[in-house]
Amino acid sequence: MNEHEIFNVIIVTWLALASIVFVLLFFVTAPYGRYVRRGWGATVNNKFGWMVMESISSLLFAFFFIHGNRHGSFVALVFLTMWEAHYIHRAFIYPLTLKGNGKRMPVFVVFLGLFFNSVNSYLNGRYLFSLSPVYNISWLRDPRFIVGTSLFIAGFMVNRHSDWVLRTLRGASEEGYKIPYGGFYRWVSSPNYLGELAIWFGFAIATWSLSGLTFAIWTAANLVPRAKANHVWYKTEFEDYPEGRRILIPRFW
Repeated sequence: MNEHEIFNVIIVTWLALASIVFVLLFFVTAPYGRYVRRGWGATVNNKFGWMVMESISSLLFAFFFIHGNRHGSFVALVFLTMWEAHYIHRAFIYPLTLKGNGKRMPVFVVFLGLFFNSVNSYLNGRYLFSLSPVYNISWLRDPRFIVGTSLFIAGFMVNRHSDWVLRTLRGASEEGYKIPYGGFYRWVSSPNYLGELAIWFGFAIATWSLSGLTFAIWTAANLVPRAKANHVWYKTEFEDYPEGRRILIPRFW
């Protein structure tokens, strides 16, 4: 089998696994953040864990760009910038904004994150920078690129603002959780996840690639069940939780 054939087998297998994980996560909530709990083995500092499992995405994607054959493509450089804009923040900035120095996450979750990010980085980085047809400069005027990039930017802004709202909920000496307000929290319980879904479905459209779509589907498989868990958790913890908020998809009327 040549690399193209192996690549296609990996994508099909990865999509099948996403469907299994999607169903599983409605019954088993991943043990990190507010859902961390005993019984998942050894733990590490959550800031360190986030950096380790997210940094592989920025590093591997850059590696495939450097060792690919698209160095003369400005469009490839745009795709690199889009990916790194998200993952440099996610790996090296976001963890430092997390409050609570004593919080932990299971090593098992870190390894799962490393595996997940490595496969997605390979599928997208290898395809875009070596295996795909060359994206000519005219691609920047293509409606698919314009729509996808616009969705990516909108999702990026919603994601960052939602993270900021969560980060500023509590003072430096405060503990516990509060109901977030502002931005897309007016309509949904997890706008940070909504923003991330928009980022990667936007990326899939902008690249018009099966590898990008596969990553977007995996993002949904991970975040949709967790968004539902968050919504149920908020309604259980807070009697005054806003009734009009939906799980993930806004209703503006």
